[in-house]
Amino acid sequence: MAVGEGHDGGAHASGAAAPVEYRLGIDIGGTFTDVVLLAGDGTMHTRKVLSTPDDYARGVIEGALSVLEETGVAPGDVTGIVHATTVASNTVLEGRGASTALITTEGFRDVLEMRRLRIPVMYDLQYDKPAPLVPRRRRYEVAERMGPRGDAWRELDEGSVVAAAEQIRRDGVNALAISFLHAYANPEHEHRAAELVRQVVGDGVFLTCSSDILPEIREYERTSTAVVNAYVGPAVSHYLRSLTGKLQACGITAPLEIMQSAGGTMSPAAALRRPAYLVESGPAAGVIACAHLARLTGQANMISFDMGGTTAKAAMLEDGEPVRTTEYEIGGGINLSSRLVKGGGYAIKLPFIDVSEIGAGGGSIVEVDEFGRASVGPQSAGAAPGPVCYGRGGVQPTLADALAVLGFLNSSQLAGGAVTLDVDAARDALREAVAEPLGLPVLEAAHGVLMLAVATMTRAVKAVSTYRGRDPRDFVLCAFGGNGPMVGVEIARALSMRHVLVPPAPGVFSAVGLLFSQTEQEFVRTLLLRAGEIDAAHVTAAFASLAAEAWSSLAEEGISPDTVVLSRLADLRYAGQAYELTVRVSDDEVDVERVTADFVAEHVKTYGHGSPDDPVDLVSIRLLARVHRRASLTGVAPSADGSSGTAGETREAYFGPEVGLVDVPVIGRAALLGAKLEGPLFLDEYDSTTVVPPGCRATLDAFGSIAIDVD
Repeated sequence: MAVGEGHDGGAHASGAAAPVEYRLGIDIGGTFTDVVLLAGDGTMHTRKVLSTPDDYARGVIEGALSVLEETGVAPGDVTGIVHATTVASNTVLEGRGASTALITTEGFRDVLEMRRLRIPVMYDLQYDKPAPLVPRRRRYEVAERMGPRGDAWRELDEGSVVAAAEQIRRDGVNALAISFLHAYANPEHEHRAAELVRQVVGDGVFLTCSSDILPEIREYERTSTAVVNAYVGPAVSHYLRSLTGKLQACGITAPLEIMQSAGGTMSPAAALRRPAYLVESGPAAGVIACAHLARLTGQANMISFDMGGTTAKAAMLEDGEPVRTTEYEIGGGINLSSRLVKGGGYAIKLPFIDVSEIGAGGGSIVEVDEFGRASVGPQSAGAAPGPVCYGRGGVQPTLADALAVLGFLNSSQLAGGAVTLDVDAARDALREAVAEPLGLPVLEAAHGVLMLAVATMTRAVKAVSTYRGRDPRDFVLCAFGGNGPMVGVEIARALSMRHVLVPPAPGVFSAVGLLFSQTEQEFVRTLLLRAGEIDAAHVTAAFASLAAEAWSSLAEEGISPDTVVLSRLADLRYAGQAYELTVRVSDDEVDVERVTADFVAEHVKTYGHGSPDDPVDLVSIRLLARVHRRASLTGVAPSADGSSGTAGETREAYFGPEVGLVDVPVIGRAALLGAKLEGPLFLDEYDSTTVVPPGCRATLDAFGSIAIDVD
């Protein structure tokens, strides 16, 4: 996409026009790294480069410099960078985190082993829960005890802390989590233990106190979150320092922001302290982009469908807002919504956009077992060696190879020509590994691979819709990612959804979402007030104290109070319940009756029932601090040009045995402006290909999105 030469930004005192501001959004995926350059007038330019797993920062710099060079923008003219990274999640998924130790309260050494009585597979007596990130030999008990109200029942035995620290130093451990019972009520013992450990091990150990990362009740979730934070800390620290150094070396000195799992951004300094907040950094960006599109188009109910090279991800937006959760697990394989499948990974009780994820992307490997059963994923060829058709050493056929054989992919213009496809090699690999074992022609085998992948990916969409009592037919499917626009209509057909929306720059749409995100930080305090103890003045004072803590933290990062909006929330539950629901609290004096009534209404909405007469406990209060973007960057619609240069051609493609091989017109996005065209159609663009199958109709909406009516 072409970037505008400038915009009417007013004038300086001298009469010279104000310079155009440029912001970079950078999203690392399993196969490609996506870069978007957004000008202050709303025009964009995009770039896709292959990811560099050996050093992700290298791919980031390559993509950033490439898009700047093409647009003639000097590195020093960039005014901001927003980045989504997979470093934290990959560190856990690949088991290559830091050598981590845990210091905990005497008698609670095995909290990580005991977990919760949940398993992701029912009736499986042979199920093995994942091994703790900290082996038992590196879990140390110290004598101390805090009560649930923050009073010290037993003073900290400093000698036992020093002894544990000496052993940690001898073992060469480079990350440590400290999690004491009821530290959410009083962190004094944890902080003193941290001081003693620092005196022994120095600054070379990444140290996390549970009361700093998650000052909330539930010792397992708090301990697990602190351990995950410590486990990924050194890897995230190394990556961020390497990235900032490389950016500065090439002349890009603009402030860097990092996407959090909840959809907001944080500074590198905050990310270095709390790297666990980055675990689902990338998927959150795409959902935020969908939320922006929903506001522009007035489509209040939308399901985001993001299919890249490794996974397909789905999330639900109601009334234009993503559904969020604080119950999340990582490392348990494919995540069919944190609310549905639990016990298979490592708990992180932090704010997340609730995303369901399936291991079916363009690089997903296709296999046929000895019983003739075909599967697509979850193993992926990734960026190296990649699909067979990429010609980079891959030998196992993938979904991308099937799409290439079907004719859906432009063999010469993938990522603007950065990758030239070897369709013959893909056809040979599919014939040998799939078609011949199943006794099928190659084209039918390739189509079967596509439909099998669609059936698998449909589960992710069901997890955020039908599994939660929502009818997907009431939603619009927003399909994006490098491969989402190719399969979006088939996903919609499987769920009887009638409308599919393909946004501008679909292949880099997550990177676009980064540029419409807001800086966010959440501050929490546990109060544990029973029904008869909830006093409006006390809760109001607690919110004021928490606000003072928030302002202090934001000031340390150089954030001006004038740009910050604080939102107040409270976690409540019926007396005797084990889990809470979160409701908003007004900004003035706390009205206990109003907050309680809002909780009952939320309980009815969530569970279908509620009781206004039962006692309600207030567990925690929260403050969400948001730094809003300037209006000029929150209301723009990306331009609709940027086709790959193949418009006006035709490409032979196979749509299944009922349709067979047909010549499909290849058009640019602008050809749909003011027209509704019948499929089959291919819309080849720099970053993706949109497939409009036979029987469907496509047009261009006022915001440059391809709107497809599904037959």
